[in-house]
Amino acid sequence: MIPVTEKNLPEWKTLMILVTGAAGALGTLIAERLADRDDTVLGTREPQQLKTPLPVRRIDFDEPGTLTEGFEAVDVLLMISAGYGEDDTVIARHGAAIDAAEKAGVGHVVYTSLTADGDHLPYALAHRWTERRLQDSTMDWTILRNGLYAELLGGLATPSADGRITAPLGEGQLAAVARADLADAAVRVTVEAPAHVGRSYELVGEQAIGGADLARTHGPHVSYEPETLAQARAHIAASGAEPFQVPMLVGTYSAIAAGFMSRTGGDLRQLLGRAPYSALAAALA
Repeated sequence: MIPVTEKNLPEWKTLMILVTGAAGALGTLIAERLADRDDTVLGTREPQQLKTPLPVRRIDFDEPGTLTEGFEAVDVLLMISAGYGEDDTVIARHGAAIDAAEKAGVGHVVYTSLTADGDHLPYALAHRWTERRLQDSTMDWTILRNGLYAELLGGLATPSADGRITAPLGEGQLAAVARADLADAAVRVTVEAPAHVGRSYELVGEQAIGGADLARTHGPHVSYEPETLAQARAHIAASGAEPFQVPMLVGTYSAIAAGFMSRTGGDLRQLLGRAPYSALAAALA
């Protein structure tokens, strides 16, 4: 974790910060890292679920009427993508949040977007729409183009009871990134927001991993057996997934298998000020 102390904070330390989606997987990690600050408020649709010393406001992107008041007196808004839904749903949520932030006088929005290599993914459109809306807004902005979580890959390619990883990844690999690294990078940019105005950062991992890598890490008793996209689609549909989740997951598999998600590097190490965590370790955690 990046240490955020009085000694390394610049003169803008008194700006008020609000973090949306603070009860989600990424938001929870960010909230933990900001827990000892007196300039931070957390936002979530169900405030009673958060156990935190920080003030909490009810922020629900699906209820636009609540947002302007929720963003009152906020200088820097860390807007975590509300990407669970169809494109029109996500665009409506993000549009409502940005509209409300402008009306409330928010000065700067930091948005967690999707890596540029993810343009082939089914859920990229809503991210790119949000980036454009922010760039056209009256506010300062910073875009964090997050790579796909190593934890996601680990969940998509878990061994069966008989020691087989079956996933339609082919020989493809993913420049996966540990969620904790993305949380640390988001904290760094948010608390130093004036230094990052108008910047877009590519936050992908430095190690590309695939199904065979995951199998080897599990041990000699685990094998990787690629399956087809059609087989994966049938399994996902039969699992009880929401209808929009089926193409999202199949499209993710397809982009990885086709080699579009393997490019490593980017700005993560620079923002962290250290080496990123092991993607393989995060995938297996």
